[in-house]
Amino acid sequence: MSKRRKSEDEEWSSEKQDGNMGTLINMLPLFLLFLLLKPLQFELIIDGSLTDKEFEEHLDGTSPTRAPTKELFKAHVIIDRKRPLHDPTYCSDEMKIKNIHRRLYCVKEHFFLQASYEDIEKICHNTFMSCGEEVGTCYSSQKNIKAVHCVLTSGIKMPDCEYSSSYEKGWVFITCRWQNDIREIIPESVVGMLTSTRKVPSPYRS
Repeated sequence: MSKRRKSEDEEWSSEKQDGNMGTLINMLPLFLLFLLLKPLQFELIIDGSLTDKEFEEHLDGTSPTRAPTKELFKAHVIIDRKRPLHDPTYCSDEMKIKNIHRRLYCVKEHFFLQASYEDIEKICHNTFMSCGEEVGTCYSSQKNIKAVHCVLTSGIKMPDCEYSSSYEKGWVFITCRWQNDIREIIPESVVGMLTSTRKVPSPYRS
């Protein structure tokens, strides 16, 4: 009797192991599929520095505009010498290529500068002046700089923004700010230019 009971127990144990092995084999493809799909979860998040709350605000458009950085100024303002600055489609093309907007809304006005970042950064160490209540403190270059002045002509949101382009050469007025993470004073924005004939636009805004 005991031998028969032992034989039945061994047979049941063997069937259980076979069943567990079959379940494990059936689950293996699902596990491998999970491993393959798991990295896709991270493709939506572009800025890894955003907290969960900031990311939700970024998606629904309620987040505040982030302060400009050194790299952002380089990408949005500094241009190379390959493309002619007199090209009438310069601004419409470059504003899209460089992805310049405010939460996808068209920027009304923008300057591209043909100069090195180092030269523009030096302007932040010149004597400051007042550029009106709206702008506040600004700084002027001590030499002429080539630029393209962009003014919105049509469109509300990207990619429908269209701009007029005008070549300019003159003294540049910029604002500057302290970027704490790199411990440097950086150019923040270009607020205007003074050419030999006019102000583009008037840097002394009220």
